[in-house]
Amino acid sequence: MDEFILIFRHEDGSKVASPEQLQIWMKQTMDWIGGIASQNKFSGGNGLAFDDARVVHHNNMVTNGPFGEIKETIGGYIIVKASSADEAVEFAKGSPILQGEGNTIEVRKIAKRDGLH
Repeated sequence: MDEFILIFRHEDGSKVASPEQLQIWMKQTMDWIGGIASQNKFSGGNGLAFDDARVVHHNNMVTNGPFGEIKETIGGYIIVKASSADEAVEFAKGSPILQGEGNTIEVRKIAKRDGLH
């Protein structure tokens, strides 16, 4: 069984949901993750804060970000255990994040190397 990361991309991270909308979305998300966990296929994950972020560039220049010219924001991720990318995609399809127009979930297999995780 391999591990896959599901990266949550929000089309416009500057849009803030109302407290009520946020509470509904969080419950839906926890229920979705609970369904994956009940199959013993949830490895972990976290949301990512939109503030206090930095981008380090190739020349060691550091900027506040990721803001400005990018349209989408990475809002968080989870790691799931799956027998194939197709199975991981099926988990992603059930995410409440996809209720937001323009939101996407990137599914990537986590590379394993001898002695490294």
